[in-house]
Amino acid sequence: MENSTAQHEHASVKTYLVVAAVLGVVTAVEVAIFYVEALEPILVPLLLTLSAAKFALVVGFFMHLKYDSKVFRGLFIGPLIVAVAIILAMLALFGVFGGGAGGA
Repeated sequence: MENSTAQHEHASVKTYLVVAAVLGVVTAVEVAIFYVEALEPILVPLLLTLSAAKFALVVGFFMHLKYDSKVFRGLFIGPLIVAVAIILAMLALFGVFGGGAGGA
C-alpha cells in the first residue's frame, strides 16, 4: 500500500548551489550597475527587474514553492498580485507616474 503522505520531489544540492551562485552574480550585477552613470535613466526599472528575478528564485527554490502543490503556489502568488496592484494604484493616485493629484 502506498503512503498518501509521500514526499514531494525536491532539488538536488547541486541545484541549490547553482541557484545560490546565480543569486550572488545577480546581486553583484545590481551593485555594479548602480555605479554606471549611463544606466541612470533606467536604473530603477532595471534594479526592480533584477530584484524580482531574485525573489522568484528564492521563493521557488529555497522556500520550495516550485515543488509544492499548485494550491500553495496560488495562495502565495494571488495575494502578491493583489499587493502589487494596490501599490501601483497608490503610485498612480499620487502622481508618481507623471501627472495626477500628487504631481501638481
